[in-house]
Amino acid sequence: YHRLPESTAQIDSAQRTSLQIFIKQTPDSVGQSLDVAVSLYPVDIIAVRHEFFTETRPGKRFEDFLKERMKGRAPVNARLDKQGSGSVSLAPGSWWLHATLSGDEQLEWRLPVTVTGAKQVIELTPQNAYTRSKTF
Repeated sequence: YHRLPESTAQIDSAQRTSLQIFIKQTPDSVGQSLDVAVSLYPVDIIAVRHEFFTETRPGKRFEDFLKERMKGRAPVNARLDKQGSGSVSLAPGSWWLHATLSGDEQLEWRLPVTVTGAKQVIELTPQNAYTRSKTF
């Protein structure tokens, strides 16, 4: 060796992407206070859950099965502020964004996200929501 490798902390921070997430408010929801939890997974957690429960796996917990599927990567959790915006720092690659906005109408997002570059923006709208349901 001619020199020591760079520290992993320097490499990791240099290769991360700042992902800004915000909810586009509709005219009837403007002024409504938002507080939304967002989770980003390196795998499609719904598909992993389906795979786990369709085949019997004696002695294996779902959490252990999920860790195997994520191959050492960890989910990233964030919270959008009352205006509906927030940011997280992610490693480049494929991620799945999951978020739920409760209210008169509940919106749920399950979006595949390809993270690249230094900065990226994701807008959550009623049009790109996975499900919309009326609450009574």
